[in-house]
Amino acid sequence: MDPYRPLDDDARALAHTLLTGAVSGALGTLRDGAPMVTRAGCLWMPGTGMVLLLSDLSDHAQALAADPACSLLVGEPGAKGDPLTHPRLTLTGRAEAADKAALRDAYLAARPKAQLYYDFTDFRLVRIAPAEAMLNGGFGKAYRLGPSDLSAL
Repeated sequence: MDPYRPLDDDARALAHTLLTGAVSGALGTLRDGAPMVTRAGCLWMPGTGMVLLLSDLSDHAQALAADPACSLLVGEPGAKGDPLTHPRLTLTGRAEAADKAALRDAYLAARPKAQLYYDFTDFRLVRIAPAEAMLNGGFGKAYRLGPSDLSAL
């Protein structure tokens, strides 16, 4: 039994809202073969996709350097009700270097507090090259999005 619905315009709109509204997410990496999850700041940039500003000193940045496979869960549970009824999206893919200098102005326009550390030499900008995304819009509302679906957002 396939639990995923066919992708429709409402699901695309919800995925867009979750990705563009995300300020942070739960970043999953592999460290020495074991899963590790941490909260990381993120930004959806049109034409680039999801980017993360990471310090090379962090465990998760070091894990990505060793194995770029990763996932990022975005979407916050509401203040009331069952958190599993609130929409969320898991982006899976591989971390790759993004052009930190070229994206600087756009990144800082969206995340001005990052001005404090953006130019530190141990910070780098990483893009998640998407393999797919799983969108859960609540019970019975699961969708898969491929790379072409994501690039169209």
